[in-house]
Amino acid sequence: MTIGESVPELKLLEIDPWLAPYGGALKGRMDHYHHVLARLQALDGGLMGSATQAHKFFGVNYAPGGVWAREWAPGADSVSLIGDFNGWNRESHPLQRDEWGIWSLFLPAGEVELKHGDAVKLHIRSAIGAKDRLPATIRWVRRDPGTNDYVGRFWNPPTPYPWKNSKPPIRGGLKIYEAHVGMATEEFKIGSYREFADNVLPRIADLGYSAVQLMAIAEHPYYGSFGYHVSNYFAPSNWFGDPDDLRYLVDIAHGIGLRVIMDIVHSHAVKNQNEGLAYLDGTDHLYFHSGARGVHPQWDSMLFDYSKIEVQRFLLSNVRYWLEEFHIDGYRFDGVTSMLFRDHGIGQAFGSYDSYFDGNFDGESFAYLQLANQVIHQVDPQAITIAEDVSGLPGLALPIDAGGGGFDYRMAMGVPDYWTKLLREKRDEDWNLGAIYGTLLNRRHSEGYVGYAESHDQAIVGDKTLAFWLMDAKMYSNMSKFTPDFVVDRGVALHKMIRLITFALAGDAYLSFMGNEFGHPEWIDFPNAQNGYSYEHARRQWSLSEKSDLYYHDLLAFDKAMVTLDSQLGILNDKFIEQLFLHEDTRQLGFRRGPYVFLFNFHATESYASLRVPVPDAKNYRVVLDTDARAFGGHGNLEPGASYPAQPVPMYGRGQSIQVYLPARSAQVLLPE
Repeated sequence: MTIGESVPELKLLEIDPWLAPYGGALKGRMDHYHHVLARLQALDGGLMGSATQAHKFFGVNYAPGGVWAREWAPGADSVSLIGDFNGWNRESHPLQRDEWGIWSLFLPAGEVELKHGDAVKLHIRSAIGAKDRLPATIRWVRRDPGTNDYVGRFWNPPTPYPWKNSKPPIRGGLKIYEAHVGMATEEFKIGSYREFADNVLPRIADLGYSAVQLMAIAEHPYYGSFGYHVSNYFAPSNWFGDPDDLRYLVDIAHGIGLRVIMDIVHSHAVKNQNEGLAYLDGTDHLYFHSGARGVHPQWDSMLFDYSKIEVQRFLLSNVRYWLEEFHIDGYRFDGVTSMLFRDHGIGQAFGSYDSYFDGNFDGESFAYLQLANQVIHQVDPQAITIAEDVSGLPGLALPIDAGGGGFDYRMAMGVPDYWTKLLREKRDEDWNLGAIYGTLLNRRHSEGYVGYAESHDQAIVGDKTLAFWLMDAKMYSNMSKFTPDFVVDRGVALHKMIRLITFALAGDAYLSFMGNEFGHPEWIDFPNAQNGYSYEHARRQWSLSEKSDLYYHDLLAFDKAMVTLDSQLGILNDKFIEQLFLHEDTRQLGFRRGPYVFLFNFHATESYASLRVPVPDAKNYRVVLDTDARAFGGHGNLEPGASYPAQPVPMYGRGQSIQVYLPARSAQVLLPE
């Protein structure tokens, strides 16, 4: 379809009638998407050809008969290939420029020996002077600890990685364990891909999660950036090992039943010139917008110009690269809000639909996201894509042909913010249960959402995790079961209840950040000058969760039981949610998700015996999860595996009810027998 052709009525307009006044703008977006797609389809091989294989053309790549070096650098005056192979001679191997600004050089086998692991760079002369730079699509980068200099390495191993395992199926709903490889060790150091694969992946699989979401995988020069200031988009981060070490991690994950989702950062790029893309050809506008529009005002990073076909090729090739070369199973796209709006959403409330349809919306970036999703799902129909967006843009997680962005899920980012605000401003005795229930359900139910109570954002120094908001300094002195404490008792109880109600209501998938499942007591603070370059707060103290005399152990046991429950029953895949009762005065809330009944008693001191509650079906109900169980750090007031017989007593419009025992500050999940 080309621009100007008639676009069929968009499904998005049927799903959300409030969008009717903006129908023309929505159709204009689809027109533009088809226009950009047609331009890429016209390239050699179409969308699945050269449009998404830039990494096989550009860079330093082995080819039959030798090695090709190619780089897109139209603003450069000259480009030479340098490295170990020629003694870093900046004159001996110049590249030749074509009419499109592509520089190239062929090194015939036998004449020049470029071996696997050899150091390579480009020497580029331009308006900003002569600089040694890394090729844009370099696949392996090594950092010299002594000089802190990054050098490209020629990746051409004698034998390819021997893959053993294929993509595993997902049992139940998508349950994501967000993790950072480097800080996933208890030692005072940076962990490796292989250590993570051998030591941490089995923990994640044992807990019942179906996917691990890896942060900081693409190369980034500053370790403490959490990987969000990327320099080399096709190189796995050298902080954790080499490319085959990452392949090993993915292979092991697949072998034990875990999908691997990667944080991908196509919203901005690091400013560094020694490592990254900035001023590669001497101009500020090679991959990025020129001038002020090319720099993010808060992140101090470079902003891609998504209207350029070479930028589209670069980024679309990048999403294809990780899927094919590393068997990655999908992506969480970081900073989507920043991409979608020219002001990057800074200070925007997005309080009305007009916010999405004014001059602030960036149609070029939206078209790119649509194309990225199309490529991802075309390469791997089972791939998972997730958008990190706070704007609430309608249709972002709807299919492209419906007028959407093509994502499978979007992050329910308002939920952790809500919990933080609640814990900061109110005692739990004063929480409004109706507001909690309404907030957790406040989403576009036609789109997939990843619900979560907290992620890495809440664990970073300057913020607090749920556990810290609830227990604070007591976590250092009173987490032993032999030192009873009211603050810890309250905190442990509410930690489980908050996670369970979020798990049950906030989305179609669930996410937890590593360590938060057992209430990890430390914030995250990467080594820096202020902390004396210490790793004290850039690691995970797994051993705390392994000591049965500590409440950390019991919180971990609860998380495993909660997550495993979905794997067995498929709760997250059931979209039918209905409130059964809500009593603000007595602090009780009950709802169903599919056939399963969730009962919450938020009262601080009052337990309810023989409490009559309505149930959907005239069946006996069995307790399959009880937050008050002793195994989960509770008081064990309820008999394990208790069953409540159905009674033909009508209640709240239901023809039947049951009588339950619901202890103070506890929750139960009931399964109809």
